[in-house]
Amino acid sequence: MRVLGVDPGLTRCGFGVIESKASRSVEFVDVGVVRSEPSLPLHERLLIIRNELAAVIDRTKPDVVAIERVFAQHNVRSVMGTAQVAGITLVLAAERGIAVALHTPSEVKAAVTGYGRADKNQVTVMVAKILGLTELPKPADAADALALAICHAWKGSVVSETETPAQRAWRTALDKGRS
Repeated sequence: MRVLGVDPGLTRCGFGVIESKASRSVEFVDVGVVRSEPSLPLHERLLIIRNELAAVIDRTKPDVVAIERVFAQHNVRSVMGTAQVAGITLVLAAERGIAVALHTPSEVKAAVTGYGRADKNQVTVMVAKILGLTELPKPADAADALALAICHAWKGSVVSETETPAQRAWRTALDKGRS
């Protein structure tokens, strides 16, 4: 199973792709960060992220997309940008009929380090060890995305294995637009 992990962010959106094999073994496929300049208007930033994530999905062809579940933070502006990017990722997966899973940060940390309150460095080090990487994935957003993918490969909990009613409605609307 190929898993795309997405750590949504408006300035830096991390993505990491792994291949999950039998007996919990995972292999590195791809990692990176989509960036958007804070000086750009919001709609342009979201379009940049949408286009680059779409290219990643189309290039790597994941079976499932694991996204960090957005949670309330003290900085409302930050959580709004994160939620908007998570929404874009959900729509991209729905358009392509790809299953989606949402995982909390503490769930991801516990899956890869054994401790739900691990710091970013501990997560990054464990991701590198698990995947057999010779260098630590950087920046932290990229490591977090790989951690999301690993968490999903090990824990599962797909929101939808088959086409959801929303995906069906989206596909129907697309089909009508093409006729």
